[in-house]
Amino acid sequence: MLGRLSEMFWEERLWFPVGLGWKDLEDRDGRTYAKPSDLWVVLPMALAFLVVRQIFERTVAVPLAALLGVKETVRLRVTPNPTLEAFYSKTTKYPTQSSVESLCCKTGYTKWQVQRWFRRRRNQDRPNLLKKFREASWRFTFYLLSFVAGLAALIDKPWLYDLEEMWKGFPVLTLLPSQYWYYMIELSFYASLLFSVASDVKRKDFKEQIIHHVATILLISFSWCVNYIRAGTLIMLLHDSSDYLLESAKMFNYAGWRNTCNYIFILFAAVFIITRLIIFPFGILYCTVVFPITIYPPFFGYYFFNGLMVVLQCLHIFWAVLIIRMAVRFLTSNETVEDERSDKEETDDSAEEKEEEEKESSGHEKKKNGPVQNGHTPNNHNNSHHKME
Repeated sequence: MLGRLSEMFWEERLWFPVGLGWKDLEDRDGRTYAKPSDLWVVLPMALAFLVVRQIFERTVAVPLAALLGVKETVRLRVTPNPTLEAFYSKTTKYPTQSSVESLCCKTGYTKWQVQRWFRRRRNQDRPNLLKKFREASWRFTFYLLSFVAGLAALIDKPWLYDLEEMWKGFPVLTLLPSQYWYYMIELSFYASLLFSVASDVKRKDFKEQIIHHVATILLISFSWCVNYIRAGTLIMLLHDSSDYLLESAKMFNYAGWRNTCNYIFILFAAVFIITRLIIFPFGILYCTVVFPITIYPPFFGYYFFNGLMVVLQCLHIFWAVLIIRMAVRFLTSNETVEDERSDKEETDDSAEEKEEEEKESSGHEKKKNGPVQNGHTPNNHNNSHHKME
């Protein structure tokens, strides 16, 4: 059964135009070609990336955060309550007014105490600034180094300047060492992001990020297998050209450098729009759709590859709308930029909670030490708030 499925999966008509096959990509005459078996190295490299990331975050990101003034937020923890915890985990993190009243009856808490419990519980689940800074600094470092390395590898290649050169000699295109490492490192990095998604900060566009990572991994892997190497290197370089700007803007945002964050974000928005909404669809995507069919008739791999390209372009449009909205808001009103694209979290109520705690403490002191009312010491009939402390 597995053998039959393997034969069907690697059937040449799915991967190559008519008249071409795997034999055309066998190494000969001192020339090396990309082969599917090369991709096995990605798994250990992805695991190595996870190890390197942990070392980087501890030895580089944390000291850098301290240098920039990023401090770890201390969250107030809730008093364990099985009833409220069960409702929080199984029903919703945001109870309605009627749900709050019902929970009051079950727990003996006041409405304010139930609302405070849920607010603190939500805050416990939110990642602190230091965690977000560490993640952003790791991605910034990789994207910047990857962009510089990719540009160095492609700077003297003719298809960087003339996109038609991508298809000259296809599919018998010799694999260069720089292309091999560029591919393996990029693919391993995105695989590591997929592995670490459970522990990374979950953002507003979590589902879109998963789709992006999967589409990117499939696109890079497939382009390697069918020797779309030249197109693949251009796509990776194009994406890396703006990603490091976004991550650097996040780092300065977490450090409280608002003006620096805003101006870097505007630069990122300009680069993103130029590369993702102009060069990608009207340059690279156009060339992968139009030029190949002038060389060979369309086949399954042609449609599959360009289908993934369209998925990426849809994600580009989705993110561009959010980015343009933020950029316009900043340019027209000089507001602080908040990253709606992928870093807009729920409102953190810690400051509000502190104020309420202070009010509660001051009110407690007044009741304890204040003057008598109508000749009698005021009685506190509602002492149930002590259950939450």
